[in-house]
Order: sequence, then structure tokens, then C-alpha cells
Amino acid sequence: MRVLLVHCHPRADSFSAALRTTAVATLEAAGHTVEAIDLYSENFDPRLSAEERENYYDEAALPPDIAGHVAALRQADMLVLVYPTWWFGMPAMLKGWFDRVWRPGVAFALGGARVLRPRLTNIRRIAVVTTYGSPRWLLWLVGWPDRRMVKRGICVLCAPRCRLDWIALTGMDGATHGARERFVALVRRRLARF
Repeated sequence: MRVLLVHCHPRADSFSAALRTTAVATLEAAGHTVEAIDLYSENFDPRLSAEERENYYDEAALPPDIAGHVAALRQADMLVLVYPTWWFGMPAMLKGWFDRVWRPGVAFALGGARVLRPRLTNIRRIAVVTTYGSPRWLLWLVGWPDRRMVKRGICVLCAPRCRLDWIALTGMDGATHGARERFVALVRRRLARF
């Protein structure tokens, strides 16, 4: 499979970066072709400018700085997102990537009554590798907002019955070295089965 892996964390020495490295190595060892995008290292601009918003529904008006991201997305069979969850959601830069790249003409088409028609039907599987500072019980209490958004907002723009795999470490703020190592091993096991 062709995998597009999108990583979002400002520090190259973070646990999230280690998870990205593990994910790429595991997927490649399983025979997949992986294209990895690191939003921070490439200084991706997540801001939707006034001009871009004005032309948002013009499918021919694709900003040049996102053309490579769109091409990678259109070629992928699987999308892997690696990021820390902050304030119950994905980092602002990753949210901006969705705002700018998953646009009309790329991720969806608008129907007559503004009903979305999926355009990324090439993507059959999405995997999220993330960490939460919060304990699991608190995530259940608030309703796992980031997971809900990916499941109900992103997966529906992909292939019918797009599979979502959620690999999460909760309680990261107090996680021991051993807990982090066990999570890395879990990520390896889960991704190796893809």
C-alpha cells in the first residue's frame, strides 16, 4: 500500500517524533511505500488567507504551496497521522492542514443541496497514533472529540467503510519510561499487521 504519514510536533526530539520514526520503519518493513510529511520541519503554513478563502470553492484555484500535499493525498491508499493531542484536539498546525488541504475538489465535492460527496475514495484506511496528557476516564467524559472528528468528519470523505485504527497512550504527562516503551511496542505490533 501507498501510505501518507503526516506528523505534527514542534520538537524533533519529542516522543511524538520517536513514534513517527517507529511508524515509518514498521510500515516500510511490512512492505508499504511510505511518504512522510513533517508539518513543522517543512514550516507548513496552516493559515487560510483571505484570498484563499475567497477562492475556496473554485476547484481550479489550488494554492501552489499545498499542491504537493494534495498530490500525496490523492496517491495514498492509507493515511497515518502521528501527533500529540492538546486540549482534546489535534495541534493547530494539523487542523490547519485539514482546513487547507482537505478542500472542495480534493476531499469532497458539494452536491446540489450542499451535501458532501467523498473524493478521497482511494484512502481505505486511516490510523492515528497519538498521546493524551489526560487519563482515559476524562477522555470518555468529554467524548473523545478528536476521535469523533476523524471518524465522523474525515473518514466519511474517504472510501466507503474506511477503517479507522486509533492507537493512543493516555496519561502521557505521568507516563514512565517503561510505559512509553510499551506504547512504542504496541505501535509496532499494530502497524505491522496492516
